[in-house]
Amino acid sequence: MASDLQQAFEDFVRDDAFPCVGAKSVLARSAITFFEASSIDAPTDDFPLYQALKAFGGALEETPGVLKSLVAVFAAPTDLSELAFDRALWGRLQALHNMDAASGRAWTDAASSDPNSPHFSMSVAGHAFFVVGLHPNASRTARRFSHAALVFNSRAQFQALREQGRFGKMQSVIRKRDTALDGDINPMLDDYGNAPETRQYSGRVLPEQWTCPLVVRTPAE
Repeated sequence: MASDLQQAFEDFVRDDAFPCVGAKSVLARSAITFFEASSIDAPTDDFPLYQALKAFGGALEETPGVLKSLVAVFAAPTDLSELAFDRALWGRLQALHNMDAASGRAWTDAASSDPNSPHFSMSVAGHAFFVVGLHPNASRTARRFSHAALVFNSRAQFQALREQGRFGKMQSVIRKRDTALDGDINPMLDDYGNAPETRQYSGRVLPEQWTCPLVVRTPAE
C-alpha cells in the first residue's frame, strides 16, 4: 500500500491539469521509484538517498530503453520560499556529489562536470540525471506540490528518446500544456545544449548573472 506522501504525489501527477505527459506515462507504467525522507534542508537522509540512487542507476542499466524516474519526497519543511528551496536543493545535490568524490568515483563521462556548461547533467554514482524540483511555494503551477520533492530523470533515457524522434514531440506537448496552465511558457526552459540545465532544476526564475553553487570536487585517491 502506498504511503500518504507517495499517494499525494501520484494524485498530483494524475491530475488532468498536470502538464508533464512523460511523468504521467512513467506513473501509468509503475516505473517510479519512491524515496521518502524527513527534511530537504538537513543531511539526515543523504546517505540513504545516495544508496537509493545508486541502486536506481543499476536498474536503468538493466532496462536502457524503459523510461523510469526516482522521486525523493521530503516530509518537511513545507513553508520554504523559492530561494530557500533553491538552496536546499543544491545542498542535497552537493552532499550526494561529496559522497561520490569521497568514495573515489569520478563524474560520469556521459555529461560535463561544469555546472555552467550547456552539456552538464548531475552525476550520482556514475549516472547522469536531470533533476526537477517541486515544492509548495513554487511560482509555476506544474512545480507546486504539497511537499518538497526531487525528481531524478535519466539523461541517457532522454537521449534515447531524441534518437527515436520522440523527445521533440513530447517536449512540445508539455510546453503547450504548461502554457495553458500558467498563461506563458516557463522562462527557465530551454532546449538541451543551448543553456545550462542547472537553471531549470529548482523552478525558480533566476537572474541572468546566476551561477550554479555546486562545487565539483576531485575524487579521493
